[in-house]
Amino acid sequence: MERKAIVIGASGQIGSELVLALRKKIGISNVVSCDIKEPKSSSILKDGAFELLDVIDGEALKKVVKKHEITEVYLLAALLSATAEKNPMFAWKLNMEGLFNVLNLAKDGLVNKIFWPSSIAVFGPTSPKEDTPQKTIMEPSTVYGISKLAGERWCEYYYSQYGVDVRSLRYPGLISYKSMPGGGTTDYAVDIFYKAKKGEVFSCFLSEDTALPMMYMKDAMAATLNLMEAPAESLTIRSSYNVSSLSFTPSQLSNAIRHIKPDFKISYAPDFRQKIADSWPASIDDSKAKEDWGWEPKYDLESVVAEMLDKIEVD
Repeated sequence: MERKAIVIGASGQIGSELVLALRKKIGISNVVSCDIKEPKSSSILKDGAFELLDVIDGEALKKVVKKHEITEVYLLAALLSATAEKNPMFAWKLNMEGLFNVLNLAKDGLVNKIFWPSSIAVFGPTSPKEDTPQKTIMEPSTVYGISKLAGERWCEYYYSQYGVDVRSLRYPGLISYKSMPGGGTTDYAVDIFYKAKKGEVFSCFLSEDTALPMMYMKDAMAATLNLMEAPAESLTIRSSYNVSSLSFTPSQLSNAIRHIKPDFKISYAPDFRQKIADSWPASIDDSKAKEDWGWEPKYDLESVVAEMLDKIEVD
């Protein structure tokens, strides 16, 4: 059967790049982009089929899936960590009801495979901070983390009870030059490059020694596609896989930027996001992903900094 994919939340940081990666992989006509807002006229989403859709509307979602004969769903619509703290009830509604609507499509035999991203936010203050294991204490202290941990349990439940082929990654902070930050606690690691490129002082909302797991978007796309193409029998995790690439502090990142832009300056003004970051791991053990489906990142801190400063466009 020909692969036909839909990316829900296609206008976001991950979605916009995943649409491109999938269209390159399986063809422009085989990938439908979908979002709650119309894309801008200049958007890459205009290059192929686009559907205006609220993922909370299960019937509308079902109609779109049937219309395009979709075989696999990539559900990226969600409120991220910092944004979710400001609107917890809506964050829960969007993050959970959207997932249920997609899981039920597969349960009812309308699609064959689902990708749903989890996050390092599933871990909490009681989880080991260094080399956080695949299976460990998980007591998230944020709305976003709570919804992602609940989502992981439901994904595993739908797999074990109904045979739904749902696959997931616990994304760390993602760094990309193609879209602006979207309300996450790790977004400083994107915004910092815009300020550096403009020659402005960057005010960081985390303290200088806050280490967090990060990943360049190209590695994240490779991990996502590799996981979705892995044989089902090779997968031993049906909640969500740990994946890792980089781990650094704002101080380490700013020093790496200074190797290219010696005059770059940073100041620190920690806000409510500091408490969120303090509850998350500093580094991740992703040995299961490497063992089960051959995960291997390609980008280190120096190569990420060089490419971001080269590719980012500022006014």
